[in-house]
Amino acid sequence: MATVSVPPVLTSPRDDAMALYRAFKGFGCDTAAVINILAHRNAMQRALIEQEYKTIYSEELTKRLASELRGDIERAILLWMPDPAVRDATVVRKALSGDVIDLKAATEVICSRTSTQIQHFKQIYHAKFHAYLEHDIEYQASGDLKKLLLAYASAPRYEGPEVDRAIAEHDAKSLFKAGEKKLGTDEDTFIRIFAERSRAQLAAISSAYHSMYGNSLKKAVKRETSGNFELGLLTILQCAENPGRYFAKMLRKAMKGMGTDDKTLTRVIVTRAEIDLQYIKAEYQKKYGKSLNDAVQSETSSHYRTFLLALLGATHR
Repeated sequence: MATVSVPPVLTSPRDDAMALYRAFKGFGCDTAAVINILAHRNAMQRALIEQEYKTIYSEELTKRLASELRGDIERAILLWMPDPAVRDATVVRKALSGDVIDLKAATEVICSRTSTQIQHFKQIYHAKFHAYLEHDIEYQASGDLKKLLLAYASAPRYEGPEVDRAIAEHDAKSLFKAGEKKLGTDEDTFIRIFAERSRAQLAAISSAYHSMYGNSLKKAVKRETSGNFELGLLTILQCAENPGRYFAKMLRKAMKGMGTDDKTLTRVIVTRAEIDLQYIKAEYQKKYGKSLNDAVQSETSSHYRTFLLALLGATHR
């Protein structure tokens, strides 16, 4: 469930475009005005505003935003502007071809998306960047992580709730034999099962594993694998069992300790705001006894804080 708070009486995209232009004029940018408009418009509304802005002022709104804003708020708003599929394609492309290769970010995004979402953003990836996702994975990743990402990005997976208990028990046994039962790990078995099974089926496999061996599949993955390969498997597993809790844990980790991981904080809140951020907020409250809004309030500042809180469902003013 999304958290974006759209005002009950909307101004037209043309009026929004003109209001944004006024916010850019003069000495300095009226960032509060920019946030008050863009943070409270859904993907379709933002696209219409972009069209109107270009029609009226003969320039790209995103380019103007990039020239007017700086730092965390610039990165957050520019990430917010496209629709979810374009956003995913952009994040993964930057992670696999930017100045700094970020396999962690690419793995998190790819392995936390459904088969349908991946197929959609793969099409956009090719159309927008004239590159194939699989080719970029081949070039930048290696070893078991490369095998996992390639398999997970290409395998079609059933997305319904039905499960086959017999297959779940068979797969649980295969995973036990491939990991905890033997010396060393048969990574290919983990890759095949994690990449091919539906989320509901993988959750059933995890339950069967615990019933049959008295240990969690998550702990087995942690013991048998490492690095970004471990991250990929754990992301797939946790998103199969409870995606809201997975993203709540990511957000907690981003805000724990010395300093805040603004990059992860931005990516999770912005990419989930139009999908399931309400569920993530509920899981955060349940797991940590503190609201996500309060955590963001205490760990961020200035316009960046205002923007993230708006995406978290703060009331439009």
